[in-house]
Amino acid sequence: MRNRFGTRARARQPVVRRPTELDDLPDYALLNIIRIPQERRSSPWLLIARRVVYAIVLILTVTVIVYFDSGGYTEPLSFLDALYYSVVSLSTTGYGDIAPVTDRARLLNVIVVTPLRIAFLILLVGTTLAVLTEESRRTLQIQRWRKRLRNHTVVIGYGTKGRSAVTALLADGVPPGQIVVVDTNRQALERASGHNLVTVQGNATKSDVLKLAGVSRARAVVVAPNQDDTAVLITLSVREIAPSAMIVASVRESENLHLVEQSGADSVVISSETAGRMLGLATVTPPVVEMMEDLLSPGEGFSIAERMVKEDEVGANPRHLADIVLGVVRSGKLYRIDAQEAESVEPGDRLLYVRRVLSADIAEAESSRGEST
Repeated sequence: MRNRFGTRARARQPVVRRPTELDDLPDYALLNIIRIPQERRSSPWLLIARRVVYAIVLILTVTVIVYFDSGGYTEPLSFLDALYYSVVSLSTTGYGDIAPVTDRARLLNVIVVTPLRIAFLILLVGTTLAVLTEESRRTLQIQRWRKRLRNHTVVIGYGTKGRSAVTALLADGVPPGQIVVVDTNRQALERASGHNLVTVQGNATKSDVLKLAGVSRARAVVVAPNQDDTAVLITLSVREIAPSAMIVASVRESENLHLVEQSGADSVVISSETAGRMLGLATVTPPVVEMMEDLLSPGEGFSIAERMVKEDEVGANPRHLADIVLGVVRSGKLYRIDAQEAESVEPGDRLLYVRRVLSADIAEAESSRGEST
């Protein structure tokens, strides 16, 4: 089809707009997505009701004072007159039909009624500001949190595996404020928030949700969804956004192990096989299972810990050290205690050893977490 100038008219192309990502939204639009733990606060309506009671007490206080000094005003006052004067005086209406005329009444107004009038106004204005600025306060809190978020741990999925991972992190001394939980289940996020964890509601397979959780600045990411295919997709997205973050993923079936590793996971845990091995051991040697559970529980008994090698330990055989050493980590690679590379300890090595968790250590960890929150 040609136009009147003889050139072929081009068909109008529809304008394709890029959908707005959550990470691009203003902070006030994220109030229902990001939840930051905070001190328990009374509801706005309870706050208003409490301050109304305070205001009534102030009015009655002035009423009693004026009533007992009713002779110092333009005319003798009844209790209703005193109440009327208190209301119009504290509200700064001031019709002037009732006014103090004696020195004593005016002195009481200066010393008592005027300060109560100021307190009354502050009470009303403060209530209004407290209710109206709640959302602004939360918006500012989210803004500051997003700017300061660094080297944290993101836990994707707060089911059985995610909760266990968070419990282990907390027991190992990680502050709750350094853990961000991502899930689509509102009830699961409520439970996480009850443990003073920052929560983000959204589908972790979407990059904008991951960016909102600060994955690009995270130290580690725990991928613990319910489905293996979801774990693969999330791992791919996380690795694309955070090339240097440590990714620990969980899968149900061993046949999906290589898929998650190829997606970029640094470590993969096969939940079904691990549970199956524990069940098999429990039928033959139950004490072994109890000991394994003790080692995997950092908050009680014995636990497996990691530490830097000491200067006086360099060159020594790790089997002869005071701690029970299980392996040596060198240049990011683990060597078991019976490996040839672990015959002697080198500078910069890290030791995996069995650490005794005393009750004092547990109390100290709990107190430090309480101070951080």
